[in-house]
Formats: sequence, C-alpha cells, structure tokens
Amino acid sequence: MMDPLVQRTLAAVWHPCTQMKHMEQAPPLAVAAGDGPWLIGTDGRRYLDLISSWWVNLFGHNEPRIKAAIKDQLDKIEHVLLAGCTHVPVVELSERLAALTGLGHAFYASDGASATEIALKMSAHYWRNVGRPQKNSFVSLANGYHGETVGALSVTDVALFKEQYAPLLRPSVSLPSPDFRLAEEDESATDYARRCAKALDEHLGRHADTTAALILEPLVQGAAGMAMYDPLYLELAREICDRHDVHLIADEIAVGFGRTGTMFACERAGITPDFMCLSKGITGGYLPLSCVLTRDNIYQAFYGDETARGFLHSHSYTGNPLACRAALAVLDIFAQDDVIAQNRAKAARCTELMAELAEHERVRHFRQLGMIWAFDVKDADVDFPLRFHRAALDRSMLLRPIGATVYFMPPYCIDETQMKRAVDACLQLLG
Repeated sequence: MMDPLVQRTLAAVWHPCTQMKHMEQAPPLAVAAGDGPWLIGTDGRRYLDLISSWWVNLFGHNEPRIKAAIKDQLDKIEHVLLAGCTHVPVVELSERLAALTGLGHAFYASDGASATEIALKMSAHYWRNVGRPQKNSFVSLANGYHGETVGALSVTDVALFKEQYAPLLRPSVSLPSPDFRLAEEDESATDYARRCAKALDEHLGRHADTTAALILEPLVQGAAGMAMYDPLYLELAREICDRHDVHLIADEIAVGFGRTGTMFACERAGITPDFMCLSKGITGGYLPLSCVLTRDNIYQAFYGDETARGFLHSHSYTGNPLACRAALAVLDIFAQDDVIAQNRAKAARCTELMAELAEHERVRHFRQLGMIWAFDVKDADVDFPLRFHRAALDRSMLLRPIGATVYFMPPYCIDETQMKRAVDACLQLLG
C-alpha cells in the first residue's frame, strides 16, 4: 500500500531532476525526521544518508549548534533587504569568508546556479567597465556542471540537462576535462593534466581577446560521476589564465567546506581564483544560501558615480540573516571541532574499509578525495541507477548513482560502523 504522503506528493509536487512517471513504480522516500547521518521515514525506518541530501548536509541532520544559532537569530530579525540595509550576520560572514579565501567582497544569493550566474555576469561586466566589452565569452570543461538556469546551463556540458534547452542558451566552449579516467592507458594523471592544460593554453592563445573567464569545478566534477583530477591542472590553469588575462572562476559549490580534505578545493593546488562560488554546505544543509567572492580589484572596477557601472543584480533574500547565522555556526563548528583534521583521519580509515569494494571484479576506477568516494560499475546498463537506488533503499541506504558511478558523500558525522554497513551492503548489491 502506498504511503499517504507519497500519494499526496504525486498529486501536488513536481519533483526536481525527475521523470515523474517513474515515481509511479519507484515512489519517493517519505521522510519524517533526521538524526545525524540517518533519515527517518514516516514508517519509522532509518536510512543512512550517504549523499548528504544532495551534498548539502555537512554535520548531520538535527545538529544542535546550527539549530541554536537559527533560533537565536529568529528572536532578532528574520530578514531585511540588503539593498540599502545591512545586518550583523551578513557582515560577520563576509569578513570570515574573506579571511578564509583571501578574496574580498561577498555577493549573496540562494543557490548554486544563482552563484554561477552572478560570477559570469560579474566577469563580463568587469571587462566592460575596464573598456574591453568584447571579452564576454566563456570557457568551461567537458562534462562540467554549473547549474540549470540559462546562463549556468550555457557553461554546463551534460547533455541530459542541456539538449532540451539548447535554443535558449548562449554558445560557449568546452575544453578537455582532466578527469584521469580519460587518460591514455600509459599516461599518468599528472601527464594527462598537462595535456589538458596545453589545450586550454592553445585555445586562449587564439581567443583570449574575446574570453571573459574559464569556469571549472576544482578537483571533482560532480555530475560527471565524481570525476577527479590532479591538482596540477588547477596550478597550470591559474598560470595560463593570468598570462592570457582571463578570469578563473572556481565553482566550489559542491566541493567547498571540507569535502576534498581542505576547506576549499583550490587550497590543494595552492591557488586563489578570481571568483569563488559557494553554496550547498555553506549552511550545513539548513537553509538556502549561496555566495560569490571576488578580488578587490574586480570590486573596484564597479565602484563609481554611475549607477550603470555598479553590479545591478538582485535577489529578494540576498544575505538572509537566518541563513547567514547558520553559515556562521558552520564555520564555528569547523574551528571548534578541528573538522578538517578529523575528516582526514576518518577518510583514511573509511578508505581502508573499502579495500574489498575497490578490488571487486565489477568495480572500475575506485577513487577517493577527502570525504568523497566513488567507483564505476563496468557492466551497468541504462536502468542501473534506478535499480541500484531502489535496492539500496531496501538495505536502509540512500544512494543515487550517477549513470554507472556509485558514490559516497556522507555527512562528516558518519562513523566507521555505519560506513562498514554501507560498504557491506554495496558488496551484496554488486554480487
């Protein structure tokens, strides 16, 4: 018998990234509550949230310190427009993010795609403000994903999302991805990164005069199946962009806030981008918030007497105080709990627990970076993702394969016993 909540959702809710007809045979999980790494169904059953509820939940569901911060803020101000007003949480958050990234002013919105839109517009507008309006095109990486609004989708290279809306999109250029799975058999990940960087250099050598920015996901291309690449590519891309006078936009929406083993993925390559896009984990999964940080010299190019010279982009909930307080609580937890160091130790132990999984005959390209693990299933067919997802739910795990790729991206509070349970269940599913 179908859960009453599922019946109601099928009648009233249009779910994201979903062919709704499929839900008739594979109904959504009806969730009533959460507890640490667990989701609790309306029937009381518990499920390990191994994907952090679409990569947003950092410290587990029902985290008391984040909840306390939001509750405290509710007694002060829930929201005020940021056009002509300001408030303590948005100022403090901006100051702390600047200290962490080395970038100056922060511009806020609500979601990752909005952050991408802001960074693209800001880059092109900068070049216009400095007298080079012809620099208004963008370069991205093959198989990259940056969101599904029109501008973000223009620099996304995932056909499933993009093809239906192609007539609405602005043309952009996709260059080779340094995803190490695409290297030649006798080619190291580092050598392949150099080859992809050379392609970037050659393209900008011809088109730098019309290119505003390169946008990329640092180290891990999420929607490409957790495609991982060598940090050398980021180092080379930074140098190439500098030499050709092209901005570098780091889309840290999925990989920021500790996912790759450092607070931000760019740190692993020792680089600072011109723009950094943040969202997902910024509030620990509690409230919608996104942010674009940029260099002071870029900010200064918008500063002047003319209104049209300013960055005329708005969003009603920009810098929402409740969301900013949640984000400040997240930063406090990182400091109080020494999260980065704890995650490194936990990641090493969990990777050891996956040794048998990594050697399974159906597993290809087992890979790990920080608190992200992934592998490809060699004989996966078109129905594999949904079939594996449903079978995982039967074993009390929330997993959503990306094509042939199964990945774990759990909340940081997951423990070894829970991870071993997930690994054992995956071994059963692989046979």
